[in-house]
Amino acid sequence: MTALLASVSDAREARLAMRGGADIIDLKDPAKGALGAVSAETQRSVVRLVDGQRPVSATIGDLPMAAPVIAAAIEATAANGVDLVKVGLFERYPGPDILNALAAAGQAGIHLIAVLFADQYSPLHLLEPLRRAACAGVMLDTADKTGGSLTAHLERDALAAFVQQGKRLGLLTGLAGSLRAADIRPLVRLGPDYLGFRGALCAGGTRTSGLSEAAVADIRAQLDAALPSTTTRSPVWTSTRSRCGRDGEQI
Repeated sequence: MTALLASVSDAREARLAMRGGADIIDLKDPAKGALGAVSAETQRSVVRLVDGQRPVSATIGDLPMAAPVIAAAIEATAANGVDLVKVGLFERYPGPDILNALAAAGQAGIHLIAVLFADQYSPLHLLEPLRRAACAGVMLDTADKTGGSLTAHLERDALAAFVQQGKRLGLLTGLAGSLRAADIRPLVRLGPDYLGFRGALCAGGTRTSGLSEAAVADIRAQLDAALPSTTTRSPVWTSTRSRCGRDGEQI
């Protein structure tokens, strides 16, 4: 099943995303860049609100590629109780110190999602090193949100290769980057574990306008319609707080 990741900026938006049918509640501040981080208190408040009904992910921010900075941000974000910590890799070839910092966090039990940027570099060379660095998953995104959707930067074959190689390596695979409703059906055919949305879920259609429950529900319906009829819905990730299905039912 390809799940729906909804990026939210606070507890109010998290509640709307859950009502609209999001599978993963993803915390980031769209006003602070591609992967802007929300405050520690906001992370904790959303974790309390969701209470294990969905997995919660959070970004560490658009940070420089300095291992001590990255390591400290990962640890601080994980300490707020989120299930998945997203780390943006803004360099084509992150140094061994960065990969070692990721590996240390992964080996300590922190579930890391490495975010790679299709508008900055081709990502395939990083998948095996990230698997060795104990990452739980990889996500393909765009850094420049004014430069078009993910599909404007990579052809279908390249996106398919990303998903297939990630799955072969046992990594959770996600696709995001200014995605719109028209992107759903062709991307679902590639079989990613989830698709990530922000702007398409907002009332004004821009990522800095407020989240709309109706827009989330519309994307949810279009994603469901694009899935094979034989698809069995199951959680894309088991929350560390409790085991829950897509609609929050205990399993």
